[in-house]
Amino acid sequence: EENKNNTKEEKILDEELEKELKIEDNIFSKEKEEEEKENKKEAQKSKSTQEYLKTQLQKIHGEIKQLLFYLENNKIPTEYSSSPLEENKNLKEFKNKQGEKIIEGVFTGEEMIGPDGKRYSVPSNYASKSKLVEGDILKLIIEPDGTFIYKQIGPVERDRLIGTLIKNEETKQYYAIVDDKRWKLLRAAVTYFKGEVGDEIIILTPKDTKSEWAAVENIIKK
Repeated sequence: EENKNNTKEEKILDEELEKELKIEDNIFSKEKEEEEKENKKEAQKSKSTQEYLKTQLQKIHGEIKQLLFYLENNKIPTEYSSSPLEENKNLKEFKNKQGEKIIEGVFTGEEMIGPDGKRYSVPSNYASKSKLVEGDILKLIIEPDGTFIYKQIGPVERDRLIGTLIKNEETKQYYAIVDDKRWKLLRAAVTYFKGEVGDEIIILTPKDTKSEWAAVENIIKK
């Protein structure tokens, strides 16, 4: 009888011990899972920090290149401001027999100004590929379905200049520097040639005329 009781007690103790072990295993598993989650979060946080630092270093690197350029040339670039566009009385606006609206205007470097002073957006890809220069005369055809078609009908004379590509990291605006002057550049033109800060750049500007914008003819990798 006594042996039977001892056996029962041992069985009960074994069951309780097994339960405790299971509880400990569960606690350990949860702790391990929490630890893995924390490690994952820390890894993601570290990766984000690294990406942020990389971006900042690239920004600083670009700014240092610009500062070195200024120091080497002993010049501080100033923007070559454009003179106001003069009214062109020869510009036309009419509708043809096909129901298309025809508007002639002057290219400003990023837009077209019509005879009435109204501004029309010019696709940057078209302006870049056509190497449009500030002052060029364009014809805009607005079809009945609203489609815009641009054509260059009066190119101005051009000057070809060689300069250096820079970028304002805050505004993301690209410029070409030639001596102590600078011109704005269309982003589409710079990215087409895969230009980077410090590259040599060949630009087109209106001949003997002040302008704010320039067309990119080519970029020579440094």
